[in-house]
Amino acid sequence: MHIVWRVALILLVVLNGVAIRPTRAQAGVRDGFFVTSDGVRLHYLEAGPPAGRTIVLVPGWTMPAWIWAPQIAAFSHAYHVIAFDPRGQGKSDAPSWGYTPERRGQDIAELVALFHTKVLLVGWSLGVLDSLAYLHQRGDAAVAGLVLVDNSVGEEPAPPPGRPTPRIPHARFMARFVRAMFHAPQPAAYLDRLTEASLRTPEPACRALLAYPVPRAYWREALYATDRPLLYVVRPRFAAQAANVRRMRPNTETVVFANAGHALFVDEPGRFDAVVEGFIRERVWR
Repeated sequence: MHIVWRVALILLVVLNGVAIRPTRAQAGVRDGFFVTSDGVRLHYLEAGPPAGRTIVLVPGWTMPAWIWAPQIAAFSHAYHVIAFDPRGQGKSDAPSWGYTPERRGQDIAELVALFHTKVLLVGWSLGVLDSLAYLHQRGDAAVAGLVLVDNSVGEEPAPPPGRPTPRIPHARFMARFVRAMFHAPQPAAYLDRLTEASLRTPEPACRALLAYPVPRAYWREALYATDRPLLYVVRPRFAAQAANVRRMRPNTETVVFANAGHALFVDEPGRFDAVVEGFIRERVWR
């Protein structure tokens, strides 16, 4: 897979500790940065018309913002698209603190606040939990709709436990993890670049992000506390949860990708983008 845009370089200006959003480049994707309330410099990619309806894309564990490349290219023609690098990921700072659901949710809240509009919040994998942590803390006042991709939301049944992880060097584990995310073959150069990006997350942070100290009910409570339109896109592992969410929660659409890997929006970008576009037009911004 190749990135299909031209990248325009933008300078971050910080005056008196306040991050100033970059101005729009003439074409392509722009780099943006902001400084969080606990002093961490976080990065995002921005594309599309800045005054348009805004989609915020939150990646999974250790993944960079640019993994959303197909969606940035597809949606930036009509929408203002933001792809986020959470702390410790991509081009964002990697401090020794803040790898908790409360802080990661706060980071999303501070990102969303930059744009002064309601957003469609799209979270994948760990990004599902971080998005729900944001809702748990801040509510849905700034949210027009939710797209949650391939993770548990605390509904029943609980997902089956994963296989025990062999004790191997961290770099080798991450290389295996990246390759296991896909069902469709991906170019070796792409997998190598993604693995290199994943290794930017410090190993202690990786462990902390996989051990959020909250019960499963925390995520379910956040999801059921909002009536915003929800699209829940999963593989068969979470199909039973999706069926229960659809049954229990009004204004919910669910889709199962039976033949895709965990990064299903990369494996089947055309189908994923069409599903999201239909959801947007029918339920979010009609």
